[in-house]
Amino acid sequence: METTETPAPIPAEPHVPAGKADAPVGGPPRGKREGAVLNVFSHGMLILWAFMVVMPLLWAVATSFKDDRSIFDSPWSLPDKLHFENWARAWTDANMSDYFLNTVLVVGGSLIGTLVLGSMAAYVLARFDFPGNRFIYYLFIGGMSFPIMLALVPLFYVVNNMGLLNTIHGLILVYIAYSLPFTVFFLTAFFRSLPTSVAEAAFVDGASHSRTFFQIMLPMAKPGLISVGIFNFLGQWNQYMLPTVLNTDPDKRVLTQGLVQLAASQGYKGDWSGLFAGLVMAMLPVLAAYIVFQRQVVQGLTAGALK
Repeated sequence: METTETPAPIPAEPHVPAGKADAPVGGPPRGKREGAVLNVFSHGMLILWAFMVVMPLLWAVATSFKDDRSIFDSPWSLPDKLHFENWARAWTDANMSDYFLNTVLVVGGSLIGTLVLGSMAAYVLARFDFPGNRFIYYLFIGGMSFPIMLALVPLFYVVNNMGLLNTIHGLILVYIAYSLPFTVFFLTAFFRSLPTSVAEAAFVDGASHSRTFFQIMLPMAKPGLISVGIFNFLGQWNQYMLPTVLNTDPDKRVLTQGLVQLAASQGYKGDWSGLFAGLVMAMLPVLAAYIVFQRQVVQGLTAGALK
């Protein structure tokens, strides 16, 4: 009797998930390893950059609470005692209070004027088509590339002929003109990114152009206004060249002029602790403004770049 042998079943190959067939055995894929190395490198560079930026600020703050002897004997150590009289001396004896008040008036007035005029011009350029629209827009762009140093001499004579030399309001007008090109450039791109359906709905409900701008579009542009306001605040608060040329009255000097005057007087008085105290006074408003509005600054930058 003939018997037939049944062949043994062939074992099935193990199932390999898609995308993992070429994965190396014994470790993560090469792409993940390279990403991890790049991530560590980028974080290391950010930490190094933060250290380079923060340490001088902390050193200046700590030095402002030392006496003159400690500044030279142990410049890198913490103050053994907090000398608050340095700040009081810089605020009163060096007239930093007057310089601070003048700076607040100039920067506050110019910042309000720049944001109001710049937002109105940017809204018109971004939302309305009329002959010369692009030409006017490129004029503002050209104003950003014009060096202010080339305009100092004719600007001095123009301001003098208008009777605005050595005045607070004259300096405010110059600051506004100096800051408008960048403000219009920034806010034009931001207004273009806002939805048009909201403005069209307002027009259908009978709202005028001015009411639509001030009550609807301007509140929607709040992140962009805060962002460009911070940039203008930094530039105007630290401005030195324009007030030096246009504001020679000692009673109307701004904070940057006062710091230069305080630094120049060190050759005769040697009040280095008062100088550092005045320096920190000038830095604190800028740091406080950025810390408070840092989230809005990031939102304004990203919102203006995305549709």
